[in-house]
Amino acid sequence: MKRILYIFFLSLPVFFLLLACGAQPNADEPLPIIPVAPLTPASAEELTPQGNCTTIVTQPTPEANDASSFPPISAADFSFGAADAPIMIVEYCDFQSTSCRVMSDSIAKLMKSHDNVRFVFRPLPLVGMLDKSDKAVVAALAAAEQDKFWTMYDFLFVTYASWEALQPDEFYAWVIRESEQTGIDPARLESAINDPATTTRMMSLYEAAKKANIPAVPLVLINGSVQQSYITDYQILSEMVDLIALGQKQLTACPPFDINAQKQYIATIQTEKGDIVMQLFPDKAPLAVNSFVFLARQKWYDGVTFHRVIPGFVAQTGDPSGTGKGNPGYFFNSETNDLLFDKPGMVAMENSGPDTNGSQFFITFAPAPQIDGSYTIFGQVITGLDVVENLTPRDALSGVTPPGDKIISIDIVEK
Repeated sequence: MKRILYIFFLSLPVFFLLLACGAQPNADEPLPIIPVAPLTPASAEELTPQGNCTTIVTQPTPEANDASSFPPISAADFSFGAADAPIMIVEYCDFQSTSCRVMSDSIAKLMKSHDNVRFVFRPLPLVGMLDKSDKAVVAALAAAEQDKFWTMYDFLFVTYASWEALQPDEFYAWVIRESEQTGIDPARLESAINDPATTTRMMSLYEAAKKANIPAVPLVLINGSVQQSYITDYQILSEMVDLIALGQKQLTACPPFDINAQKQYIATIQTEKGDIVMQLFPDKAPLAVNSFVFLARQKWYDGVTFHRVIPGFVAQTGDPSGTGKGNPGYFFNSETNDLLFDKPGMVAMENSGPDTNGSQFFITFAPAPQIDGSYTIFGQVITGLDVVENLTPRDALSGVTPPGDKIISIDIVEK
């Protein structure tokens, strides 16, 4: 029977364990189309997805935990990003701690690179711990009276080196004087800083944090779930956001088995660098071909980047999250056949272990006998290997991520 696995944090990173090797391929001549041998009715029945496919419910952040400890988002919160964004990041932090400053850099990058996130910042004054933390929060709340909270937020983090060494009794005069350059009215700022109501509000934020038992800053919630402290790293934060977005796109069932092994299947991958034409092998790897054709027709691959391109070895794609850790919501079994990685242009499913084939696939640049038997080969490039060779080298799994080349669409022709 089909099993359902619940994975709260993705723990199946996709790795090739062997180093790239082999000579550069020769893509001058197209490879011939190989005739397919039809499956017998018995083997066709055995290789349908029934019993060979597992649904994966991936939730990089689980359902909200400890939600009752944290108040719901309200008009009183400081936030930016679309109100209906599918991903909500809430951060409790101050302005003087080093880790909060690091987090501010990561959030700035994230909001520039993602349009599906709403960010909420809840000032948390570290009263009695850092000498100007409470005063910096008062300054931010005072600026909010001019609708300049985010202006002060940016100013305090950007100028951190200038004010961190000040004596506490010097801070207010400095911030009133220096923040004028940002468009903040200094007279109104001074008045709001001196207003006892501003200090009262700052202390209410402090008491609310104590009530929520916040152990340290930054404390980050993503869609209501408390995150680990390492979330301050931009790469990890970005990957988590991408995987959450992928989770909302994933399928909830294995694909139907619609492949006819007596027919030829030709896939044309239109990329930003040109077209790659592949022959698929339904007689050799019917599960892989069936899944690939299904996903291509569902437009799963449209807009997906080649996230791992290692010259001389492979070009890998098929993960809409771009992280190299995503899947379509199901895994299907590995398939053995007599095909080998004995020439450039072989197309195979990527996996993270036996029977964990999903949507990711790779194309070899050269013979790769060291990985024979480890991956299901289901096709070969017949024209466009030069396009593959021209893809931008990068590796999302190791953090080497210059802008990659995207798949525009994949067209499947059945003959």
